[in-house]
Amino acid sequence: MTIDPDAIAANWTYLNGKLSGAAECAAAIKADAYGTGQDIAGKAMFDAGCRTFFIAVPTEALALRETLPEAVIYALDGLFPGTAEHFIAHDIRPVLGSLAELEEWASVCKAAGRSLDAAVHVDTGIHRLGLSPDEFSVALKDKGLLGPFTPSLIMSHLACGSTPDHQMNRRQLDLFRKVTDPFAAIPRSLANSAGVLMGADYHFDLVRPGIALYGGQAIETEPNPMRPVAKVEARIMIVRDVPAGDTIGYGARQTAKRPLRNAVVAAGYADGLLRRASSTDERPGGFGMIGGHKAPILGRISMDMITLDVTDIPDHLVRRGAYVEMLGPNVAAADLAAYAETIDYEYLTSLGRRYRRIYGPLD
Repeated sequence: MTIDPDAIAANWTYLNGKLSGAAECAAAIKADAYGTGQDIAGKAMFDAGCRTFFIAVPTEALALRETLPEAVIYALDGLFPGTAEHFIAHDIRPVLGSLAELEEWASVCKAAGRSLDAAVHVDTGIHRLGLSPDEFSVALKDKGLLGPFTPSLIMSHLACGSTPDHQMNRRQLDLFRKVTDPFAAIPRSLANSAGVLMGADYHFDLVRPGIALYGGQAIETEPNPMRPVAKVEARIMIVRDVPAGDTIGYGARQTAKRPLRNAVVAAGYADGLLRRASSTDERPGGFGMIGGHKAPILGRISMDMITLDVTDIPDHLVRRGAYVEMLGPNVAAADLAAYAETIDYEYLTSLGRRYRRIYGPLD
């Protein structure tokens, strides 16, 4: 698995310089930087100028703090009971998503006699984390509740950003404006990767791209402008002939319609190459690339192996030990995800632990 930190930095620079306008461009770096390696990805973006990062859980925040002692770090999963002192000790900012969290943090601020940095999340329609609009409006005006606490950021999250024409986007934007305009002196954030690409209306004071930084396709209906940042290669173990009429793989779900050559590749769903991208007689599966030639998956992806149709690929390219590109510049995560009936987020964050990771250019 080759990961290009310069490509990650270039993607952040493109989003920051070309698309974010006056808004600060932060970075979502949760789930080990979407599978690419939090420490190296974080440093690459920090060196490029990124100063604010969003992770999910406190353990990620603590690891990132060791790498980036000067960064602003927000924990999206919020404040777990009794953990406030850990956030304070390591200068981590929780994203407060419920009245209980807000009350606990306000109490800590009162005890400290000062406002400790934290974000407040208002739910505008995704119905996961976040105060309801009514709760938010009442709470932020209640000085008896908040005491000295003033949020360092107000945020919400788009439910349908990957489909920009969805009416939900405008509905959430209008509601976010309505409930946060009375507090416009506090920095605001709504845009994820898709929100950045949808334009200035969604940008406010800070944008927080994630998947786009790692080469993923944030908007389903438009060409992907981001550079690929990762390549997964696996070796051919054996090449064998499959007679017409024989079946391939577990479950005998794929039948050879003609005599085939079948390359068995040493990677499988244990490595994050999702089983749902398997091929059957009823539907095609994903593919790999060998020397610029497309090699469709044959049969089910198993734990440690994938079989590929190499019948029409030149013999000198298909040999024991040769590498097959299973993800990368020629095999987009979004394409693989479509065969697996999922999204490229899942592909990237599922990449397994058995890969030897190399950091450098993809070519």
